[in-house]
Amino acid sequence: MASTPLFTAHNGFALPAVGLGTYRLYGQAGADAVAEGIRRGYRLVDTAFNYENEGSVGAGVAASGVDRSEIIVTTKLPGRHHAAQKARSSIEESRFRLGLDATDLHLIHWPNPSVDLYGEAWRALVEAQERGTVRQIGVSNFLPEHLDRIERETGIRPVANQIEVHPYFPQTDAVRLHAERGILTIAWSPLGRARDIMQEPVIVEIAAAHGITPAQTVIAWHVARGTVSIPKASSAEHQSANLAAASIALEAAEVDAITALGRPDGRLFDADPATHEEM
Repeated sequence: MASTPLFTAHNGFALPAVGLGTYRLYGQAGADAVAEGIRRGYRLVDTAFNYENEGSVGAGVAASGVDRSEIIVTTKLPGRHHAAQKARSSIEESRFRLGLDATDLHLIHWPNPSVDLYGEAWRALVEAQERGTVRQIGVSNFLPEHLDRIERETGIRPVANQIEVHPYFPQTDAVRLHAERGILTIAWSPLGRARDIMQEPVIVEIAAAHGITPAQTVIAWHVARGTVSIPKASSAEHQSANLAAASIALEAAEVDAITALGRPDGRLFDADPATHEEM
């Protein structure tokens, strides 16, 4: 089994370059997919309270047969639970649903700035980490001003920020800022939900040059840029292909050519964290 590169945060916490996304993996089928992915080599599994599948993910982790200490399970705190007491309960509820002694990486799902309670949610995560029920803490969809505020108010810097990143929306400035601060960038929808991106001539050409698929090419692009990608894969074939992409090395010019596909309207939907909010 090929090893997956690791990316390291400011405090020494490391994530594998490719993880398993679980959005819309439910029930027994979801648990089976998670278990199979772990057996095939995944050591990072990503879920969220709002995905409504933490139970399936936890069952898959338990059924995988792989030692629990080797697996990093990420989940996320929903917007409706930002207030301090709700956040504390939600963090515990995720742990119970997952069936874990502690969540390995717990993120705030969205900042929801108009509600303006993400500071309370962050303090709740800090407290949970101090209690040992959460091992590492981070955020998702946070802009620089949101990152600045929570660190200023608590002195604690997130280890990761999970944001939308794919060739149509490469987020070059955010990725650079995170790297400067030792914050890991985790890319959600790393394949752009596999729509038109997979037919882009530059990606098709690079894939052909390396004898790989367009999807593997995009994952290799993420690895080259130092971003953790978490593509969802329910089939064993796709799981193995995505993991294999972590060891594919693209030329710098190829990476630049894919990044150049970025465009101002590249978001998959109207998900600017300055205005978009999810509860």
